[in-house]
Amino acid sequence: MSLRSTSVLMAFFDLENGNQELKSDLKDLYINSAVQVDVAGNRKAVVIHVPYRLRKAFRKIHVRLVRELEKKFSGKDVILVASRRILRPPKKGSAIVRPRSRTLTAVHDAILEDVVYPAEIVGKRIRYRLDGSKIMKIFLDPKERNNTEYKTETFTSVYRRLCGKDVVFEYPVTESA
Repeated sequence: MSLRSTSVLMAFFDLENGNQELKSDLKDLYINSAVQVDVAGNRKAVVIHVPYRLRKAFRKIHVRLVRELEKKFSGKDVILVASRRILRPPKKGSAIVRPRSRTLTAVHDAILEDVVYPAEIVGKRIRYRLDGSKIMKIFLDPKERNNTEYKTETFTSVYRRLCGKDVVFEYPVTESA
């Protein structure tokens, strides 16, 4: 079964009309697009791209909205990502300065934070293998472990699809002294 942006829009419309607690929050919000991503283990994820300037409004209702959308798309994880633009480096001698938020590195870091939200990233490690490949280890906040541990495979697949980088998500081991 394939997923289209129209089915996500219909789900938003149903939530706006049927869910009283989300009705006022969803009134002024809209999405750019929606994509279905295959996850390991025969699962699927729905990646919803929202406009960059509405990301704060979506973050306020993120937990409730994702819970309701996951009910509508049974068996699929829902991830909200803000649409960002990457600008190429300016030519030599150009007077135009590219904003830091529009660099490839900054955009990929911001997408990573969007993918794992509401969990916070508490650390990053890059491991270079002998064959030249590299893997990024991302340490997530242990407080959100119960809410996000079952989604780590989804996070990995979605980030690989959006940015083309291999990522492993872990929770840091806290030592009790």
